[in-house]
Amino acid sequence: MRLGMINSAWEQTGQPTEEGLKWTKELGFDTVDIFLDPLDDGAEDKIASIRRTCDQLKLPIVSVAGVSVGLIDFNESVRRFHLDRSKRYIDMLKAFGGHNYLLVLGEYIWQQEVIPPKAQWDWGVEACRELGDYAAKKGVKIALELEPFNLSLLNTVGEMVRFLDDVKHPAVQANIDISHMVLSKTPPEALASLKGRAAHVHISDCDGKVHGDLPPGRGVVDFAPYLKAIGAIGIGSDTISLELEYSPDPAKIRDWVAEAYGATRKLMKEAGV
Repeated sequence: MRLGMINSAWEQTGQPTEEGLKWTKELGFDTVDIFLDPLDDGAEDKIASIRRTCDQLKLPIVSVAGVSVGLIDFNESVRRFHLDRSKRYIDMLKAFGGHNYLLVLGEYIWQQEVIPPKAQWDWGVEACRELGDYAAKKGVKIALELEPFNLSLLNTVGEMVRFLDDVKHPAVQANIDISHMVLSKTPPEALASLKGRAAHVHISDCDGKVHGDLPPGRGVVDFAPYLKAIGAIGIGSDTISLELEYSPDPAKIRDWVAEAYGATRKLMKEAGV
């Protein structure tokens, strides 16, 4: 499997996106994932610049990541806006020559009171079916993120499988985030239920209690069993992407990413992936 990273790790540097892409290549990463809202001012020019830079660097773009909590909003107009916005993410992914749109659906609101939880679930299912159709026409997939928070719509592997069963669309699959597996108390063997249904992988460490996205080795995650389980079920993109939150010392962000790269490469080699 190839090792990539999400370019958002470089945001705290204040440097142009293109500079972060160059650092990504220099540090040895095989691929990159892009965190960019296609509706931002100047996004069209930014998309063209990112594609041009990655082509020059021979750094393939595998995924684009987006958060779209409005897809399960109780207002139909908000849901429609976020459907259209998500389609722009898919268009951007296609322009990049990527493979999957990493989608975060969000959480139940108001403690699952007032609005029945099933209503938000059904809105999510309906949205993902429509997005699945759109993605399939573009020849790409949607990778749904499991978020290990109490009220997240997809917060366990069981809920992910139930959601995929309800959507019933081959272009709508799961993203496997190893630290999220640990935080949701999901054992490696549970990943067998996602065989043939996973489009992407994120890797990072955590303290076992709260979301962290740390370089591997700075937390408590036992990566080997998860990496072996991932190797056994197969992943659509054949790529593991490093996801990092900001360095505690912004001036040493390159050291932070380099540490994560080295540690992850070592783990992947030891696990035979």
